[in-house]
Amino acid sequence: MPGEWEKHESTWLAWPHFRGDWPGKFEPIPWVYAEIIRNLGRHERVDLIVKNAAAEKSARQTLKLANALSRNLRFHRWPTNRVWTRDSGCTFVLANDTTKPNSHRCGIKWRFNAWAKYPNYKLDEQIGSRMANAAKSPEVRAMHKGARVVLEGGSIDSNGAGVLLTTEECLLSKKQQRNPGFKREDYEQIFGEYLGIEKVLWMGRGIEGDDTHGHVDDITRFVATDTIVTVVETDPNDVNYVPLQDNLQRLKAATDLRGKPFSIVELPMPSPVLFEGRRLPASYGNFYIANGVVLVPVFNDPKDRIAMNILADLFPDREIVPIYSGDLIWGFGAMHCMTQQQPAV
Repeated sequence: MPGEWEKHESTWLAWPHFRGDWPGKFEPIPWVYAEIIRNLGRHERVDLIVKNAAAEKSARQTLKLANALSRNLRFHRWPTNRVWTRDSGCTFVLANDTTKPNSHRCGIKWRFNAWAKYPNYKLDEQIGSRMANAAKSPEVRAMHKGARVVLEGGSIDSNGAGVLLTTEECLLSKKQQRNPGFKREDYEQIFGEYLGIEKVLWMGRGIEGDDTHGHVDDITRFVATDTIVTVVETDPNDVNYVPLQDNLQRLKAATDLRGKPFSIVELPMPSPVLFEGRRLPASYGNFYIANGVVLVPVFNDPKDRIAMNILADLFPDREIVPIYSGDLIWGFGAMHCMTQQQPAV
């Protein structure tokens, strides 16, 4: 599984249509998507999933108004339940073929069950297979102990050199349990077989308000093979303070495959974002790394600039683009949750 910063052939997205993800706040969401597509399209192809012909027509109208239509945009008319392509889509990997001098790409197809929480996922469960087929990449269905493996892309993060990040809260908890009976060793075997992972760094818990129950892409991310960004909360009275400090200490004790410590960079948390009395999973850790650009969720918070400056130092060769996500986060996801990279072969 390559690092996200390695060269992409395209980014996959699904055009928003399910108003239930943003009750009372749906109207601005297509415009947020248009801004994301406009910025991505300047650097790589965007494969955009639309549920039908009418949805494509509506998307084209919005994208045209936002100056986001380009030759780098390719539409796929596939029915979907929701838009969280990171989780419902396949995970593209590069597989070494000993009969050829180069690598070829495969699509690891996890079973998707809507985070073991929601009933509307049957259409989304097919998206990973459709993506792999469209990318002309063999589909590989992840199996373990005779069963298909339930996993979401947002629960894992790779450094492209055999090390992977995940959380105990998401994969080992009995709440929203993906694979009953699976233990730490089972997941490590699965990651080794299907993603080429030799070492797993287990974080503890994710942030408050995370609908997925602990996805790592909200909190701790590789930004290079030897560098990890992790979000921290400075207010000791905040509910996120203790779990994020625990994750930080775990990272400081972690090493790579050669026993070398990682460079750990701390990223601030924005002030709590609340809507209808519920805390939302607002985090700068949900950024997305594409060719030539890093898309960063921002929240009209004084810490927006601090977070962007930190990421700018880490990615001097990429443009750092803020995407206002105050409305978007009501759907419990941001840049990383909605995207899925297709690495170049």
